[in-house]
Amino acid sequence: MAAVAGRTYPAVKFGIESERVTAFAEAIGADPADGVPPTFAAVYSLGVTAPQLFGDEEAAVDFARLLHAEQEFEWRRHPRIGETVVSQARVASDGTRRGVRFVSFETDTSDEDGEMVCRSRALFVIRS
Repeated sequence: MAAVAGRTYPAVKFGIESERVTAFAEAIGADPADGVPPTFAAVYSLGVTAPQLFGDEEAAVDFARLLHAEQEFEWRRHPRIGETVVSQARVASDGTRRGVRFVSFETDTSDEDGEMVCRSRALFVIRS
């Protein structure tokens, strides 16, 4: 297993579609008329970039031993329905303590003009 701290993955575009936002809002008990729920960032930010880390053979993330320990979002603004956002992720840190691996994964999401929408931070703990 190679540490991959500092690795940056290619940017991913995601369209904020009305149908997906409505389905998500209804699933969490929110009113779709209120617009894009804040937690939809789990879809357009982390959801589109985490598969890059998990599919990275050099990162060697063992899904069977993975615990999604922390998740947080920091917004500049919420995206709008019909907008396309661009998310790019990086491994902020990758270290081992007492035989347990800790991978901090950050994703910056911007609009198509490059203006920041939100930052996602996740901590993945991988048992050995």
